[in-house]
Amino acid sequence: MNPLFAMFVTQRLVHLSGVDLAIIAFYFVLVLVIGFYLKRFANTGEDFFLAGREMTAWVAGLAFVSANLGSLELLGWAGSAYQYGIMAAHWYWIGAIPAMVFLGLVMMPFYYISKTHSVPGYLKLRYGSEASGLSAVTFAVMTILMSGVNMYAMAVVMKVVLGWDINFSIWVSSLTVGVYVAAGGLFSAIFNEVLQFFLIWFGALLIPILGMIETGGWSGMVARIHQNFPGQDFTHMWAPMGSFANNPMGINWIGIVFGLGAVQSMGYWTTDFLVVQRVLSAKDIRSAKMAPILGSFFKMAVPLIVILPGLLGLAVLPMHLVPNAPHLAPGQHSYNEVLPLMLARYCGPGLLGLGITALVAGFMAGMAGNVSAFATVWTYDIYRPFLNKAAPDKHYVSMGRWCTLIGLIISIGTAYLVMGFASIMDYVQALFGFFIAPLFGTVLLGMLWKRVTRWGGFLGLLAGTVSSITMFLLMQKVDPQRWVPIFARSPLAKGLAQDMYQSLWSCVTCVVVTVLVTLVTKPKPDAELVGLVYSLTPIAKEEHASWLHRPLVWGILALVALVILQIIFW
Repeated sequence: MNPLFAMFVTQRLVHLSGVDLAIIAFYFVLVLVIGFYLKRFANTGEDFFLAGREMTAWVAGLAFVSANLGSLELLGWAGSAYQYGIMAAHWYWIGAIPAMVFLGLVMMPFYYISKTHSVPGYLKLRYGSEASGLSAVTFAVMTILMSGVNMYAMAVVMKVVLGWDINFSIWVSSLTVGVYVAAGGLFSAIFNEVLQFFLIWFGALLIPILGMIETGGWSGMVARIHQNFPGQDFTHMWAPMGSFANNPMGINWIGIVFGLGAVQSMGYWTTDFLVVQRVLSAKDIRSAKMAPILGSFFKMAVPLIVILPGLLGLAVLPMHLVPNAPHLAPGQHSYNEVLPLMLARYCGPGLLGLGITALVAGFMAGMAGNVSAFATVWTYDIYRPFLNKAAPDKHYVSMGRWCTLIGLIISIGTAYLVMGFASIMDYVQALFGFFIAPLFGTVLLGMLWKRVTRWGGFLGLLAGTVSSITMFLLMQKVDPQRWVPIFARSPLAKGLAQDMYQSLWSCVTCVVVTVLVTLVTKPKPDAELVGLVYSLTPIAKEEHASWLHRPLVWGILALVALVILQIIFW
């Protein structure tokens, strides 16, 4: 082999047929064509950044879930399911559904009525430029880091299944995403996300269907897991959480209910602009409220294609996977590689191409969401208010396109940070603890308490962010044996358990500092808070809507379905 090409190829598990390559190539061409076609509809800032606010509830809801269902989700949570068992499904149920319903019923009216382009945009209206600027900078940093995670996740697929070098994979895939998002903006991203949502489902369903056939159904899979891993409970969600020692995560129910359910998930689903931006594209207030609630029903089903493959890996893979490391021994595979290993196990010619295309679609969805969100926050919340206030609208659209590509290139470097963590999701949830958990406290207090002041919001957000980063460094880098039992309440706490408690304490810190500073500073007059605070805002109603079309009814149904799932998998 030519040495120039040898650097791009490593050992691979399977060989692609001509049909597989044709399916993958067709998908890449299709998303680029869609991006350039939609460029004609993205001429103004409203079009490029918010898709013209013309999306129906169903389209916005699908894009809302699809923006979160990227290759990061597919690889990361499959790996976490192998590492922690079915407890990983908490991040899809208790860690998503209540927050999505809360976003639709309580928080979307504020975002939509204020016509903000982003969460930092709301903070500027509510608190001022200090809190807005801080949140915009931290969110921009987070999207860059998250883009790097998505790149790394896709590179893992290419490495295991195709035998491509990880560096080559990162550059090829990331540049494709950059081209079509820079061309069509959020319009392009949303249309591709809806397309990718269905591709992901059709492709990723192959593994659970074939895996359940091999193991003889759920009971057969559970029996195999108990045989392969005696003494560990990988198949119950709540029963093992009475004690830190009874579950593979090293956490108890307090960390899940309060750290995940009340802080981490609420913060992510209600203040992470990557997902909120999709709902802001809805055509009216009822559609904006319905979109995340409809999305919650799709979200409840996602563990079927994400968590179940990880559990099947515990049952059928001949080798035991290990924590991630920069250099694995020959023949070793990390938790992150369980999904491509399962794909290689079950998929032959044609099916393998479809499965790879599903993962590529997931990668595209995650990357597109991050880079388009970064472009919007940089342009509207950093560049325009602080650097260039008086430029014409076309200038901001051009800036959005250029910083999309620049941010993409920067994020390539961050892909390599993931290698220092046991699994992808340990890394991602730590990032959410830095930037999302304290932000939730700031936004929620601002919406529900009109007394909160400008400096209370800013200093509370700053204190929460700094405390979160400090706790992470103490638990991960300085002295884990000393600090993990203090912050995570047990020396047995693994990565995700540490992240949950880190989020909980950082949000508490944010709230306490915000309240204390508010009590000694002067609030804004009520007239300046209309449309920004619950008690001072006339909430739009769904006029002439039957009960079947009311967001509240569907929100209650979603919560009932959630309770039923918890009982089934208790």
